Amino acid sequence: MKRAVPILLLTIAGVVPLWRFEAEPETVAAAEAPAATEAPGTSEAPATSQAPGATEAPAAAVKTVTGSLVRTSYGDVQVQLTFEGDVITKVTMVKQPNSAPTKKAVPVLVQETLDAQSADVDTVSGATTTSGAYVQSLQAAIDAKGD
Repeated sequence: MKRAVPILLLTIAGVVPLWRFEAEPETVAAAEAPAATEAPGTSEAPATSQAPGATEAPAAAVKTVTGSLVRTSYGDVQVQLTFEGDVITKVTMVKQPNSAPTKKAVPVLVQETLDAQSADVDTVSGATTTSGAYVQSLQAAIDAKGD
C-alpha cells in the first residue's frame, strides 16, 4: 500500500502534461493556384469579349488581389479576392487553419463579404481568432486593389 500512493501520484504527474499538450496548428493551403500576376499581389484580365455588333458597354476588367498573410495561434489565414470592376465576385481562402470551427466559419465569412462588398463582416462565434485574421487579410486585399 505504501508504494501505491507514490506510483499513483507519479502516474498523474506524467499524464497531466499529455492532457495539456497542444499540437502545432496545421494550416491548409487552397488547392487552387493564384492566377499569373502582372505585379505581386494583383492580376488583371480583360472581361469576356462581346459579339460583333453588340451595343452593350464593355464589361469591367477582372482583377485578382491577394491579402496579407495573417498568422494566428491556430494557423495562417490569407484571402484572395476577384473583382469585376468594383464588385467583389469571388473570395478564395488561400490559407486557413485546418480546424472544424474554421471550416464552418469560412462559408459564412465569404457570403458576408459578397453581400457587404467590404470588410465590414461579423465575427463568427467559435472562430473569433480566424474571423479577425480573415478581416485583416480581406481589408489588405481590398486596399491592394487600389482604384
